[in-house]
Amino acid sequence: MSLPEYFDQPIPAPTLRKLVDEEFADMVKFVVDLELEVMCAGGGFHSDEETILLERGSVQHNLWGANYYPNRPAGKKLVYTSMINIRPRDGNTAQEIQSEEIRVRVARLAEHYFGSI
Repeated sequence: MSLPEYFDQPIPAPTLRKLVDEEFADMVKFVVDLELEVMCAGGGFHSDEETILLERGSVQHNLWGANYYPNRPAGKKLVYTSMINIRPRDGNTAQEIQSEEIRVRVARLAEHYFGSI
């Protein structure tokens, strides 16, 4: 299993391709910090990415996980599901991000880091 990588700048295309190919061949898992606007991507589990961000100073409340499918058509590249999103205390009772506001913020960061969504 590959290890997730931390990003604070847009991900170069060859690096993104490597992250996609290493684990799932058609997608990459990622976690964003909505306040620090950083991302951790790659690896097999959102929880591993979450751990890296927490170790770097992120706060749990600001972390949200999703999946990016680079080969899908525009507008269908993001899937807002992750086990780390199940947080009733933060108003999210499912794996899928339920807040439209949070989805928009996750999408904005995904576009910044991946280039297209």
